[in-house]
Amino acid sequence: MSLNKDGSYTGFIKVQLKLVRPVSVPSSKKPPSLQDVRRGPGRGTAVKRRTSFYLPKDAVKHLHVLSRTRAREVIEALLRKFLVVDDPRKFALFERAERHGQVYLRKLSDDEQPLRLRLLAGPSEKALSFVLKENDSGEVNWDAFSMPELHNFLRILQREEEEHLRQILQKYSYCRQKIQEALHACPLG
Repeated sequence: MSLNKDGSYTGFIKVQLKLVRPVSVPSSKKPPSLQDVRRGPGRGTAVKRRTSFYLPKDAVKHLHVLSRTRAREVIEALLRKFLVVDDPRKFALFERAERHGQVYLRKLSDDEQPLRLRLLAGPSEKALSFVLKENDSGEVNWDAFSMPELHNFLRILQREEEEHLRQILQKYSYCRQKIQEALHACPLG
């Protein structure tokens, strides 16, 4: 940790990646050049092809940040480091604290400053550490998805709807058949 002339601090924060879903990276035949990596995803030419894969379970990344660096900027920096082209709004930064054998997670707002929080918590990682997870607020942010992803969701919903409708029709057809058999078996009268 070091103090800058402007009163801000620079230091490292450690972020554990706990991602359940795969992430997308640009698909290319040649590995990215140093200039491509510096430019980062989403800058320069648009990404036309993507490859999705799962990041290693519980991967950890150290970031050198300023005390005024915001949580949203930390998320964007992490995605750039892994060349992830997914929308940063799909992810959230959480603070993780251990107290009395219990683990507590709290989602950081976009404007919170992780290094400042780390300084206030002290050196113990049990007191405070950071975790990057999917942004599961309960609401789906449809703007964060590309058009092909949205079309794929519609196809999946259409298949599920057709399957559900088929099951309902089959159930009522079976019931109708049993009622008709019962009517034919009963004597009139």
